[in-house]
Amino acid sequence: MRTPADGDLGEAMNIISSRAGRASAPAAAPRTFAAFGIPQFGRLWSSGALFNLSRWGISFLAAFVANDLAHSPRLVQLTGVAMWSPMLLAGVAGGVVSDRLDRRRTLLAQYAVMIPMVVLLALLHGTGQLRLWMLYPFLVVAGLGFVLDMTTRRAILYDIVGAQRIDNAMALESLSMAGGLAFGALAGGAVVDAVGVSQAFWLVAVLLTVSCVLFLTIRVPARTAPPTGSARGAFREGFGMLRTQRALVSILGVTSCVNFFYFTYTPLVQVIGSDLGVRPALVGLLASMTGFGMMIASLTTARLRPNRRGLVYTAGALAALALLLPFAASGTYVLAVLCLLGAAVGGGFFGALQGVLVMTVVPAELRGRALGLLSMAIGVLPIGMLLLGEVAEAIGTRQALALSAGAGVLTLLLWVWRHPEVSRITSGDLG
Repeated sequence: MRTPADGDLGEAMNIISSRAGRASAPAAAPRTFAAFGIPQFGRLWSSGALFNLSRWGISFLAAFVANDLAHSPRLVQLTGVAMWSPMLLAGVAGGVVSDRLDRRRTLLAQYAVMIPMVVLLALLHGTGQLRLWMLYPFLVVAGLGFVLDMTTRRAILYDIVGAQRIDNAMALESLSMAGGLAFGALAGGAVVDAVGVSQAFWLVAVLLTVSCVLFLTIRVPARTAPPTGSARGAFREGFGMLRTQRALVSILGVTSCVNFFYFTYTPLVQVIGSDLGVRPALVGLLASMTGFGMMIASLTTARLRPNRRGLVYTAGALAALALLLPFAASGTYVLAVLCLLGAAVGGGFFGALQGVLVMTVVPAELRGRALGLLSMAIGVLPIGMLLLGEVAEAIGTRQALALSAGAGVLTLLLWVWRHPEVSRITSGDLG
């Protein structure tokens, strides 16, 4: 950090140094990827990127298998319900675990459970013994792992990079998640098309193993102060933030709206791809548009670091919902790809900013629990998926998607009108 200079000479030297620094600074890369200059961030990011790739690969493969076995929008949607329901039911619990238990051991325990389960799924499918009902308990366990990863890995990330670079680090973390979604679906469809489903599950197991090995090389910073009080008190304090943190509540409302009305469509991409009559690889490409659009937005956020973060977050959410309407109505594969890509760019601005907004509007000692509340807000996703699946079964997939997107636009506008705090958050408000 630069010390203030005394007198005119010091001031002149500061000006000269500042101009020289600007002249010699590299162009875009250091700003966009600034967090990679921090020791350990690169390994944590790489481990998380492989985990996200595995996560979205599992999501794609489960929906693909369900559609292949059942040909029912309801049962396809249930894969998403099973995978995301732990977010709602265990979000604050995951935050309490992150705040109170050893974070490194927590993530390692998650790998120790998930890797053998994916191997088992690969073996069952390879021997012809996999049944549809077996997918759902596996996805619930996988979803629990995702809760722990979201609340714990991001808290570790904040500890490593600090407040000054958390916006850039979280945008890059969002890029990692978007890349996992894009390439998980793309690789899932390509591998299924080329060699089969069981081999795709084996690939996921390998990716999780490499992610775990990378994480083992990271030295997680020790907590500055050990947690005090009982776990029950920690739960009460976590939920108590909903009464005292107005900006947090405003953020969580936007998150709930987007997850209830927007991200619910993801399993139904399988159904729309089937309706359009394309091969599994092209279904994977269509599903990957969600990830590629989010990657574009994440890189833009990391590069520009918008001052009106709350406004960008809200506008991105609105754009994502609005552009689902032409996607639902698209009659050709190319139009479906373009509409989904555009919606995903809006969703990417939303996704790149929600974590940093949550972590920086609450005190440091409550950060894990705030992320737990964020996880619970995301956890309305399976409820929306369940409802969308039932409506799609009754009136058709495209009509149900259009109805959901339109309701989402109206709900989001009403929420922001009643709770405008989020749209007023700027970079100056963040720690």
